[in-house]
Amino acid sequence: MENKLNSYHLPVTGRNILRFAFPTIVMTVFNTFYTMVDGLFVSNLIGTNALSAINLTAPAIGLITAVSGMLATGGSAVIMKKMGEQKESEARQDFTLLILTNVTVGAVMMLLGYALMDDMLGAMGLSSEVFAYCRAYLSAYLIFTIPILLMYNFSLYLIAADMSKLSLICTVAGGVSNIVLDYGLIALLNMGIRGAAIATGLGYSFTAVVGFLVFCRKGSLLHFQKPVFRGRVLFHASANGLSELATSLVSGITTLLFNLAMLKYIGEDGVAAITIIMYVLMFVSALFIGYTYGVAPMISYYYGEQNHEKLKKLVKFSLRFIIGASALCTAVSLLAAVPLVGIFTRPGSPVYELAVTGSRLCSLALLFVGLNVFASGMFTALSNGVVSAVLAFSRSFLFTVASIQILPLLLGGVMGVWLASPAAELLGTGMAAVLLLKYRKRYGYDC
Repeated sequence: MENKLNSYHLPVTGRNILRFAFPTIVMTVFNTFYTMVDGLFVSNLIGTNALSAINLTAPAIGLITAVSGMLATGGSAVIMKKMGEQKESEARQDFTLLILTNVTVGAVMMLLGYALMDDMLGAMGLSSEVFAYCRAYLSAYLIFTIPILLMYNFSLYLIAADMSKLSLICTVAGGVSNIVLDYGLIALLNMGIRGAAIATGLGYSFTAVVGFLVFCRKGSLLHFQKPVFRGRVLFHASANGLSELATSLVSGITTLLFNLAMLKYIGEDGVAAITIIMYVLMFVSALFIGYTYGVAPMISYYYGEQNHEKLKKLVKFSLRFIIGASALCTAVSLLAAVPLVGIFTRPGSPVYELAVTGSRLCSLALLFVGLNVFASGMFTALSNGVVSAVLAFSRSFLFTVASIQILPLLLGGVMGVWLASPAAELLGTGMAAVLLLKYRKRYGYDC
């Protein structure tokens, strides 16, 4: 057990923390990078209307993965807490149960997606061209629902099992496959936006296949073991992962609201512009998401072990790292707005001008998003899903929806839309700071 958990037993120093989290950071950033490459191929080889279609289907895709994300993140915290308590066999039984539950959820979500797709897209009032793009992309994407959900789960469980480097290798291999397939299916085989969806699904499936093979091996820290149904495990995993469920669900809703606002004030060019901005912000935000996912198993383990000294050092370093990285990322994003937007659309076009302006304004959100992501993820790792969910729901839904509705009225249209994300993240940071201070003594991370 000592060898398998070597990373958890090392001294808590900045170097060791970053060494543990680095593969996850790279994995998440790279995963976001090849999502951007999808948009790059679609925008340049098909057109900006097809790029808009990918963004317009994002709420449906977010809904499909929401329940799985809840079980994966919440379950990882529950399982690693049991590992810290030396309940290894029980943890492996629960792990297998949660994976089987995800497969069932995936099958149900896939069937619902096909059944509701036309009604959902028809309610948006899209042009016939954009509607056709949306339908083609979503119908191809849904085929891979179960492998995609397993990919999300296995990525987190590989990290929890101290195999973050393997998780990184899977992500890179899947991403490279996706890029190659994008070019082959779209440019060479002329499959259009359907080819982009198939390339994404096959790229994601790589981690699902490798994860399944790894967790079949008895030598792995986590591996499949005959499951025992414990209702409380599903309940605790679900309750603990509420923030991730809330984030996935409301992310889809807020994306839809942003799209509707852009359709109202500008039209489909506005949807294309905000899609480009979301790619840019998502790429930078991946640094914070990757770091949080990377250190979350350490937080859960130290909490289960009741090692308050290590937990305190970990949280202290994390807050310093995130504040410094937030300032740096914001500066880089502001300076690189023009070249980044230029990758997706040609200078001088209406979409280009909109996206450059919007990118500079939306980049202000990066000052606050890191702390918000870490605070929510930390409370999930501490098995306090309620606080984590309140943070995630307030920041990504309540504050965002209020900002989208109010700021355009106060600032005269599209300017308010661009500033909605920075305003929501600022409010979220205020709430996160209050809750971090409130619970510091309860969990022993007082620093």
